[in-house]
Amino acid sequence: MLHSLTVPAWRNALTALSGQLARALTWGESNGVGELQLFAARLAPDMFPLPTQIRFSCGQALQAATRLGASGAPDFADDATDFAGMQAQIAQTLAWLDALDPAAFGSDADRPVEFALPNGMVFDLSAADYVRDWALPQFYFHIVTAYAVLRHMGVPLGKADYASYMMQHLRPGTAPAA
Repeated sequence: MLHSLTVPAWRNALTALSGQLARALTWGESNGVGELQLFAARLAPDMFPLPTQIRFSCGQALQAATRLGASGAPDFADDATDFAGMQAQIAQTLAWLDALDPAAFGSDADRPVEFALPNGMVFDLSAADYVRDWALPQFYFHIVTAYAVLRHMGVPLGKADYASYMMQHLRPGTAPAA
């Protein structure tokens, strides 16, 4: 259950994020917005820039999977230094997620999970509560922030770019005419 609630969601969102980055790079080249401008972009002065949001998006999936029982996660100690590096972080994360054995997550959603924040706060939750209340919200915070940074810079992204994975579920004949 824990694997099926997390890994497909992480995979979908990271794949969509990869597509958003590709679109941003192409748009930037066509509109005189360089990689460095996109790299430095942030939503507020006290928020992290785009490369950190990408690293944190990957890291949230990796850390959560590890807390739930997986092992051998890649470590991204530093932000990527270019778009290829951000894409590589996403690709490594996706490859690692794809290689996970669902059994590593266990079947006991009530088992205890604890984690500490750098400020010393420690949280004790069940595995299911951890997924619902921390792992998924933290992951999506950074996914949405990366999307919002790109939008803020003018990249023409929309909801279809954010949730591109939903197209696999589209009922035939129901898409609006172009």
